[in-house]
Amino acid sequence: MERKVTGMTRKVDDLGRIVLPAEIRRGFGIAEGDRLEISVSNEQIILHKVEDRCVFCNTENDLWDYHGKMVCLDCRRSITKSA
Repeated sequence: MERKVTGMTRKVDDLGRIVLPAEIRRGFGIAEGDRLEISVSNEQIILHKVEDRCVFCNTENDLWDYHGKMVCLDCRRSITKSA
């Protein structure tokens, strides 16, 4: 993935927190309560949205990874029937 400089900067508060700008949150589909995985590569901090709900119905049960998206068993069955 190509690095894109946005020109936005944020200060780290006394608890180590930063605020992700709304434009970035919208662009990546990040909402309040979503979980982000934090990893480090070389000298970069990487945030990755953790998909732990079905993309169709938002359930957290019986999830299956389909091309990087989580789909529950019920929605998977529904998709298979309609195909």
